[in-house]
Amino acid sequence: MSAVHPGHESPTGAGNPAAPPTRAGDSADPPARAGDPADRLGLQGSLFDQADDIALGPLDGVRRTVLGDGAWIDLLPGWLTGADALFEQLAEQVPWRAERRRMYDNTVAVPRLLAFYAETDPLPHPVLDEARAALTGRYAAELGEGFATAGLCLYRDGRDSVAWHGDRIGRGSREDTMVAILSVGTPRDLLLRPRGGGTSLRRPLGHGDLIVMGGSCQRTWEHAIPKSARASGPRISIQFRPHGVR
Repeated sequence: MSAVHPGHESPTGAGNPAAPPTRAGDSADPPARAGDPADRLGLQGSLFDQADDIALGPLDGVRRTVLGDGAWIDLLPGWLTGADALFEQLAEQVPWRAERRRMYDNTVAVPRLLAFYAETDPLPHPVLDEARAALTGRYAAELGEGFATAGLCLYRDGRDSVAWHGDRIGRGSREDTMVAILSVGTPRDLLLRPRGGGTSLRRPLGHGDLIVMGGSCQRTWEHAIPKSARASGPRISIQFRPHGVR
């Protein structure tokens, strides 16, 4: 695997101050912006999610799409109610980091804010513990293990993005695995395409939506959050992964 990896949603460990190698695509990004407090991020709430209570629904409504080459995605819109309330709490309380990463002879800004919770770290909200447990209960038999770590990314506006990539650092480079992403905040398009190029699929994710990428998806497909020229509010993604998958 090349020393320069595509940009992905997995942040580095919270206690590691060293700048990791930059993922391809970060070199064209503008300098990092200071993390905005939640009241300045400009979240436009969903008309369909005005609940103050933050709660998960059942996973019975998950719908699977087979992508080919052993890859698939499961999608469940609105799995979490009170998603806007959770967004506000995470935006204010998570210790977000703006990172810079090395690419060749340059150091470039990572175009999103990051946080990472290892297996033994307390998660920043109880509903995230519930989500991890529910996902493990649903997928452990198929996955062969439970979900362990949680990575968070804050996309402040349409300028923040992540380049085409698969989560192939660690076991994901050689084994089938799963990555489950819960999104809160303004919807942003998640694009998927076969590795090496091809027709893209587009899935807008936000306001409590869940997507699970499984099977060979990280090895045979790529995904990205592209920059958006249109006005775009902030989004937080919470990525649950098994041990050793980044």
